[in-house]
Amino acid sequence: MDVQFDDLIRSALKGRLQAYAPYSKFAVGAAVQCKSGAVFTGSNIENISYGLTICAERIAISSAVAAGQREFVAIAVVADTTEPIMPCGACRQFLAEFSPDLIIVSATVDGNRKIENLSRLLPGPKRGILKNVHTP
Repeated sequence: MDVQFDDLIRSALKGRLQAYAPYSKFAVGAAVQCKSGAVFTGSNIENISYGLTICAERIAISSAVAAGQREFVAIAVVADTTEPIMPCGACRQFLAEFSPDLIIVSATVDGNRKIENLSRLLPGPKRGILKNVHTP
């Protein structure tokens, strides 16, 4: 499948506008492209109990999964930083659960970008702990 990185980044930029970041003021947007071609966005959602904060990448994937999507090709992550940021460790494992070879394009709001493969950022990810379990 052909990934339109510019379109995916634009979707992540729009998602970033919905961020709820009253504590850190660090708004992040993400957009995941499914194998079907559908795109789902997400934004970070903070909580005063910081451990309950949810990253934009996990919101985007969760929205896609809730809509019945399970196969992903690429994800864009956008933040207002000088250098592109990559997903945190928790997000990397969350992404790998569905797509260990996912393409990650990280961009700044100014257009600086970096492309990585998830398998390089998280080599040998674990995928589930149960064998022979039927999933829908």
